[in-house]
Amino acid sequence: MKKLLLLATAMLTLNACTSAPPPPATTHIAASDSFITRIGRTHTNADKSQTFGFPGVTFITEVEGSKLSANLQSSAGNSWIDVIVDGGTPQTIRVPQQATDIELFNFSSAAKHRVEIIHRSENWHGSVTLNNFAVTDGVFFVPAALPKRKMLVLGDSVTCGEAIDRVAGEEKNTRWWNAHESYGMLTAKALNAQVNLVCWGGRGLIRSWNGKTDDANLPDFYEYAVGDNNPAYKWDHKQYQPDLIVSAIGTNDFSQGIPDRETYVTAYVKLINKLLANHPKAHIALTEGSILNSEKKAALIDYIREAISRVNDSRVHQVTSTYYPGDASDAHPTKEQHAAMAKDLAPQLKSLMDW
Repeated sequence: MKKLLLLATAMLTLNACTSAPPPPATTHIAASDSFITRIGRTHTNADKSQTFGFPGVTFITEVEGSKLSANLQSSAGNSWIDVIVDGGTPQTIRVPQQATDIELFNFSSAAKHRVEIIHRSENWHGSVTLNNFAVTDGVFFVPAALPKRKMLVLGDSVTCGEAIDRVAGEEKNTRWWNAHESYGMLTAKALNAQVNLVCWGGRGLIRSWNGKTDDANLPDFYEYAVGDNNPAYKWDHKQYQPDLIVSAIGTNDFSQGIPDRETYVTAYVKLINKLLANHPKAHIALTEGSILNSEKKAALIDYIREAISRVNDSRVHQVTSTYYPGDASDAHPTKEQHAAMAKDLAPQLKSLMDW
């Protein structure tokens, strides 16, 4: 009996020594959890996931762990994100159509890290849904507070960062967009401000690049969190009250020729008054943008001046933009030109706001 007891004890000890250790614990949180900081327009879904379409939408979290992943999906499979870990070089990742766990970092041991997910693409590429985050062998922390200053930048493809990451000899594709290096986000960084980009390539104030007037132009898509025609995604302007609004619209209105003065100025006055009403503490800076030149540039500058005169409000201002022609591969400003645009714009806004 004693021999049998000793044998059983030895077998239990052997099994305990040879069995595999339990897998590391994984903690999941929804994208709308308070441990996740969001910048930019998003829509919170019933399952606490977040859907977004405008470029520059950013999610920030701080975690202590060995591995972090995020579950994302894209409605069209044409959307891209940048992932930045501890302020390092962005990792550019295409978001699949099917909900997929995308690895944000994977280290051999647990440590504390700050992670940013930045939406590179824009609405017409498709919407993106961020479902949740999962950390292995770790915990989430509330990220550091965002800057108190808030900016809203309204515009078209230039504001959206189109073709910043162009590749010579490559067919143009949605990977070329890069909101993170756009003049709007660079200007906000220089002024220590948060920023929301509300922009749409090819659209204008009253008409699109091809002269169509029945597309949703800036006064229309300004009203949405995602897309431009789904009532479920209407934006509540109370969610984000900027100190400063920059409007860089007009390039596409002028692509088919100079539009009628009275029609254009009247539309701009209506938009400015809407912005003043929705954002009662914001200053508004209007600019002609970087692509127009010669008589078109002069006409838009004059139209803006007239609109400001008619509104007659001390919170509305005009700022200037230098002409940047892009390069041989694309007419949109290059990455270097976006950096120059931010250097042109930031001092004007700093002076205007006494920042």
